Amino acid sequence: MNYSKKEIEIIKELLFKIADDQLIIGHRNSEWTGLGPIIEEDIAFSSIAQDKIGHAQAIYNILHELGEADADTLGFLRNANEFRNCHFVEYPIGEYDFSLMRNFLYNNAELIRFEMLSGSSFEPIAKLAKKIKGEIKYHVMHADTWIKQLGKATEESHDRMQKTLNGSFNLALGIFEPGEYEEALRTTKVFNGERVLFDSWLSSIEKILEDSTLKLPDRSTWNQVYGGRRGAHSDYLQPLLDEMAEVFRIDPTTEW
Repeated sequence: MNYSKKEIEIIKELLFKIADDQLIIGHRNSEWTGLGPIIEEDIAFSSIAQDKIGHAQAIYNILHELGEADADTLGFLRNANEFRNCHFVEYPIGEYDFSLMRNFLYNNAELIRFEMLSGSSFEPIAKLAKKIKGEIKYHVMHADTWIKQLGKATEESHDRMQKTLNGSFNLALGIFEPGEYEEALRTTKVFNGERVLFDSWLSSIEKILEDSTLKLPDRSTWNQVYGGRRGAHSDYLQPLLDEMAEVFRIDPTTEW
């Protein structure tokens, strides 16, 4: 399918937000390396982090083919206002309950997103989505398992996970911040849009939370945190980017 110059710019906006999400949460998850509560979790978080960063690199490579800079430049030499990731992924790892809940809420959304993209009319992202959604299924399985176990384990673990869910849910809603070109993406059959993704995600996580004896926050408290898709970020992002780019700035020949 041939795309106009405008349509290519619309596709690039979609790809940037997906890639930036993957890169930032990948680096956040990597911060658990050596710190996991048990060795299996240390390995699991490190593996998931590596996958996420690899997914980001693959999408940056597609963007490079569309005329953007190379993957290293996109990943390491942009400032916070140039990134299009949601706020949720840039927050510090916090306690382990927050990182587990973030992975649960984020990865369930991303699995559905990549399943949707596997049918995209934009062949490069459709091909990539088909390839990597299997890896994301593993990330979801890991997150779902821990949410179910901790939700039902003890009164303390249940209360802690419920409190974390309540505190992070509005940040998670920012994953679905609509872009300027939602209708154009649907019209060209590149992507069916954030609303469709949100509805599918909500249905999916409700079932898992029910099995975990956890409950979504009351709808009256829902207040999505938007801005990241437009380059408006929390104070946490720029210091993370500076840290990520430190080695690359010293030696630009370093490989991912």
